[in-house]
Amino acid sequence: MNLRHKMLYVAMSLAFAPGTLFAADQDATVQNAPSKNPEAADKKVQNLDAISVSATKRDTPLQKTPVAVTAISVDTLDRERVMTVQDLTKLVPGLQGTSQGDHGVVTLTLRGIGNDSAKTEYADPEVATFVDGVYAPRAEAASGLLLDMDGVEVLRGPQGTLWGRNSTAGAISFQTAKPDIGAGFYGNAQVEAGNYNQIGSRAAFNLPISNTFAMRVAVVHEQHDGYVDYQDPSGQLPSVAQQQQTYLASGGTAANFKPIDPGQYVQKGDKYNAQDQSAARVSALWQPSDSFKWNLSYEYFIDRGTPSMSLMQTPREGEKFWSTLSDTAPYLHRTSNTVRSRMDWNITDGMQLSYIAGYNKYSGQSDFDQDVGVSVPTSFTTNGVYQDDRTNSSHYKNWSQEINLKSTGPQTVDWILGAYYGYENNDIRFDIPIMNGTRYGTVSWQGSFIQPKETVESYALFGQGTWHMSDHWRLTGGLRWSHDDKENKGGINWGWAYDPTVPQLPISPDVYPDPSNGFSISQRNTAKYSKSKPTWLVRLDTDVSENGMVYASVSTGYKSGGTQDAGTLYKPESLTNYEVGSKFAFLDGHMTWNTAVYYEDFKNFQLSAPIVYPDGNHGLGFSNVGGNTKVLGFESELAYQQVDDRFNLIFSAIPKKKLGTLIYAGSNDYQGLPACPPASNLANCMNVTGNDLPHAPDVSLTAIYEHTFHLGNGGRLTPRASAQYQSSQWLSYFNLGSGDKQKAYVRGDLSLRYSEPGDKWWVNGYVQNVTDKKTRTSAGRFLMADNSLQYVSQYLAPRTYGVQVGVWF
Repeated sequence: MNLRHKMLYVAMSLAFAPGTLFAADQDATVQNAPSKNPEAADKKVQNLDAISVSATKRDTPLQKTPVAVTAISVDTLDRERVMTVQDLTKLVPGLQGTSQGDHGVVTLTLRGIGNDSAKTEYADPEVATFVDGVYAPRAEAASGLLLDMDGVEVLRGPQGTLWGRNSTAGAISFQTAKPDIGAGFYGNAQVEAGNYNQIGSRAAFNLPISNTFAMRVAVVHEQHDGYVDYQDPSGQLPSVAQQQQTYLASGGTAANFKPIDPGQYVQKGDKYNAQDQSAARVSALWQPSDSFKWNLSYEYFIDRGTPSMSLMQTPREGEKFWSTLSDTAPYLHRTSNTVRSRMDWNITDGMQLSYIAGYNKYSGQSDFDQDVGVSVPTSFTTNGVYQDDRTNSSHYKNWSQEINLKSTGPQTVDWILGAYYGYENNDIRFDIPIMNGTRYGTVSWQGSFIQPKETVESYALFGQGTWHMSDHWRLTGGLRWSHDDKENKGGINWGWAYDPTVPQLPISPDVYPDPSNGFSISQRNTAKYSKSKPTWLVRLDTDVSENGMVYASVSTGYKSGGTQDAGTLYKPESLTNYEVGSKFAFLDGHMTWNTAVYYEDFKNFQLSAPIVYPDGNHGLGFSNVGGNTKVLGFESELAYQQVDDRFNLIFSAIPKKKLGTLIYAGSNDYQGLPACPPASNLANCMNVTGNDLPHAPDVSLTAIYEHTFHLGNGGRLTPRASAQYQSSQWLSYFNLGSGDKQKAYVRGDLSLRYSEPGDKWWVNGYVQNVTDKKTRTSAGRFLMADNSLQYVSQYLAPRTYGVQVGVWF
């Protein structure tokens, strides 16, 4: 990691801290501006039933919104140290996050529905992600930092009517903090340090330019060393004499023998599971009149961390758990530039026109040790495996625009009409050299997947209306028509041709595969997919008291099909969701209790996985699960807030999560599966019909409590504790036993915060994963030379701790 690069971002954040002195010297108007500190000592306790959400694309009270939605405030994001999307999982019923090492992304599962292989230019996620209403289509969107947020809403269940494609299981809507024209100059900054050489800094400030224009600037940098140490190969490799004996026994000759070079194993440099991310955002608000406003922002994100390593569930004797015998140095280089725009025009007192547009340009490269050092080679060509999963280049461009017209204010019928257009243009080259023994061994197989142009074009028209039948009864109906065109132009998969006249070398990024260097075309991927689909919603809700409501809904979701390797097509998946929910407020709004019972019925549920074909070539295969994939669940969120006490209880139960019919399911991540019949077009597979869906524990429970103690000097001391329990859960749809499962666990966090009497600064100490629990989020397995099976997993972070210092000005 570049020290100059790190310190630059730290300095940028700290540069805003002198604003405290600047603010103190301003005129009376600025002096009297609100501090915007959400935890100021004299603030009133906000009634929980007064929290507003935009789940229906209009601001409505959370407790009066008949949708299963979790609203997470900026204060909660801060106190729970929510830095990325994966950190949200314990705060949302049924939400799970899985890190994917080879592409360095996070895939999401909600209510038991997800796809761990939705990480390429082909596959679409099940949980849609939006920032300020702009859709982020690729999995990389879930890997960025959460910068200067105003809040997060997680909508559970299909949101296809208003939110559109690929929100089959739900949608996550991030709202960034916006400029404030009338509030004067104010801001905040914080720095932190912790174990694993963790350093973090962030700052944001509001800058009013005139009485119609304001800007906001925010920056963040987060870094820590990798959690995974490198193992010393010298104590594990056999002697040179043993290597030679093994090599000769395998059919080699003394003339061709080479001793294993220990220097090929990584011993220094950046470790796996390291973070080095920075982001900056400049936002502007122009409001020339009460009837029109325009929010515009530019965001820059850079990631120079390292991928997350899969670890052996049972380490070799004498080796640490958080360690790996790696022959591929980790590398991650991602850059994202995003522009978002929203215009709102109040045409009349009862009608508003909105235009939301966005553009994103992403580029990335990565290197990942896919063999994860699970086998120690016995010679330079035997027993071990060298596999480097390398993204030579990936470029994703997408832009979208939506226009909607909706009613405002009290109406007999609340309505919204809209149109949407989105476009993606993606390209990628992904290489997989696989060598026997070591990188200097013979070729087992290797390939290069070159997709020069993968496009997605999406259109939609939608409308939704809510009829206020009486003072207490409301009926809602919604309809959306979506059309998707996907096209792969000129995509080629190259595979090793096993030409004995060609030197057996792992393919390098500067080599274009062709017959002269040992490759032949295994698949041509040119294809086009085009299909339309309507989705709809019917919902009835009623007030059962002044502080309670119940609702019942039937809604449908849709995720488009598309093209895959060999130019074949896969079908769209569809979902019908039946849901009954309730929302109640107690204690004058200081306690809320929201529940939902749901039943999901999927058809043509999509699964994708890296596979091996009968001819030995590799690819990414998609399957549509036959019959019905069914999920039954219950969710509950209890929140309590008083002046000095805050308590949350988040509960999810998924007793039923059955996959439909899939006789031939394969995955390179699970070696040792039975041989498949020719009809399957797979080398190895198994029947997973009726298996449980992964990442769907029967029971999940999160409890969070904090209490504020008032000190004699006027300061406040606030301890906070949170704990999450999850019952056992499968990590894949293969359901292969204990190695493919995360057993029941409890994981807890602690923090202690001091706020000084004037609320100008605070100090917070924290410990996350207090008991240093080893929690698996995914699994895979390797077939060893002795025909045993060795399981590996991705894991949540080990115990981390640190101190934060923040200022408000």
